[in-house]
Amino acid sequence: MAEYLASIFGTEKDKVNCSFYFKIGACRHGDRCSRLHNKPTFSQTIALLNIYRNPQNTAQSADGLSTVSDVEMQEHYDEFFEEVFTEMEEKYGEVEEMNVCDNLGDHLVGNVYVKFRREEDAEKAVLNLNNRWFNGQPIHAELSPVTDFREACCRQYEMGECTRGGFCNFMHLKPISRELRRELYGRRRKRHRSRSRERRSRSRERNRGGRDRERRRSRDRERSGRF
Repeated sequence: MAEYLASIFGTEKDKVNCSFYFKIGACRHGDRCSRLHNKPTFSQTIALLNIYRNPQNTAQSADGLSTVSDVEMQEHYDEFFEEVFTEMEEKYGEVEEMNVCDNLGDHLVGNVYVKFRREEDAEKAVLNLNNRWFNGQPIHAELSPVTDFREACCRQYEMGECTRGGFCNFMHLKPISRELRRELYGRRRKRHRSRSRERRSRSRERNRGGRDRERRRSRDRERSGRF
């Protein structure tokens, strides 16, 4: 029985735990959901709730059309993404993956998910960020159960075929420009190469130091007549 319950945990067959919360870290029913939302006590991933504001959704003309062009929107989004990504890496730790929801449902709109390399960095970020503000609003950060964004995102949206639009219950992940992706992740590769060179240099120094110590011991043994 225990093995069966473990095998269905967080799936649609699980009548106790909410599969949507388990997969995407959010549920449209919120506290009214009939199933449990098991908030993690440790995780690599944090969620910054409702923090991104898409200007195309807020700046509209009298006839309901957006007054912000696609180019302006992408520039605004890239600036936001770079600011948050850089802040996370510089203050809390290496970011493995960061994603921003372009959904319109209250439980997903503007959510930013940051997956750190280390769980302790995620915990530190949550503790610190909940005392901070962004764009005139307090930040609400929490540990998230999301570990695999492939399971959390809407595949139909990625193919341009989602019929639910912005109110889909799965993540519509907003892409950054290719230039920004190369810049952010290229910067990380340079840091990794630099760290690798530093580690190799330290290793060579330790090896040299070890060889020097062994030569000194050998000379001492020869002088003293000991093995």
